[in-house]
Amino acid sequence: MVLEMSLLQEWRDIAYSQKTDKRQLQKFWTDYFMIEKGIYEKLLSHPDEVVSGTVKELAEKFEIPVLTMVGFLDGIDDSLKVKNPIEEMDENTRVNLAFDKELLYKNMVDAKADWLYELPMWNDIFTEEKRKELYREAKKANTVVKGKKIGRNDPCPCGSGKKYKYCCGR
Repeated sequence: MVLEMSLLQEWRDIAYSQKTDKRQLQKFWTDYFMIEKGIYEKLLSHPDEVVSGTVKELAEKFEIPVLTMVGFLDGIDDSLKVKNPIEEMDENTRVNLAFDKELLYKNMVDAKADWLYELPMWNDIFTEEKRKELYREAKKANTVVKGKKIGRNDPCPCGSGKKYKYCCGR
């Protein structure tokens, strides 16, 4: 019995191939990002309309190959209100693109996809202040804040009353 590769695995094998020539891979991603931008322009023009159908139907709706649609579904999955079964989907799997607007915006910022989070359609969805706030939240989410360093001679934070160097600092 031959086990078929999932569409998602097939997409990832192409998109993240270590064997493909760097220039070809760069062209692949440049082309993909243009297609992705076009899909987001359509989705964000009607942000409250839930787009759904089979993977194949959505690929036809957006006039793209099925594998490219799989890549798009992989990218948007973390921003959806209800996740799609992307790991095991085939072209007849029903999926939906009901996205959480704030989460989608933050994920675009997090991915450093300025060509997406700077789309003019966002102006009709959020005020400039709200976009700035979401941008800051997305950036802050990845910022590691270290606490104040405990000095050797400071009281131990465990509450023993001893100096740190004689207690937990050993």
